Amino acid sequence: MTFDRNLLPEPATYFENQGLTLKGPRSAKWKTTTCNFHGGSDSMRVNVATGAWVCMSCGEKGGDVLAYAIKDSGREFVDAAKALGCWVDDGRTQVQTRPTPLSPRQAMTVLAFEATLISVAGENVAFGVALSDADRARVRLATNRMVRLFEDFA
Repeated sequence: MTFDRNLLPEPATYFENQGLTLKGPRSAKWKTTTCNFHGGSDSMRVNVATGAWVCMSCGEKGGDVLAYAIKDSGREFVDAAKALGCWVDDGRTQVQTRPTPLSPRQAMTVLAFEATLISVAGENVAFGVALSDADRARVRLATNRMVRLFEDFA
């Protein structure tokens, strides 16, 4: 199985199929639309030739429709590529490989960083600071990383 960039959908059609209305002159390379990542306003620009996109308000950006599909759906690369029809069977058997494990020192560095992040978030909550959705998602990610490291090294 392999990724074939040539099979990505045409950008303007893809974004319009996602419910976005692309605004701007017919000949314009960059069109304006709403940003679903921060909840509105016509602040996202879409390049109808390449599929690149950037929100001028919240800063979310990507280089093509696949990057948008990954961000919008929360899917992993392969799952998003399959959903877009650009993940093709090349006839080779796919070998499952485990990622290179971290050294104990690297694992401890990751654990220390994630524990510090969770600690800071906890202190903020203790002092009455409400965590944003992004902050809560980052705390969940940190917790998941710590659990996975524990499982790998325990």
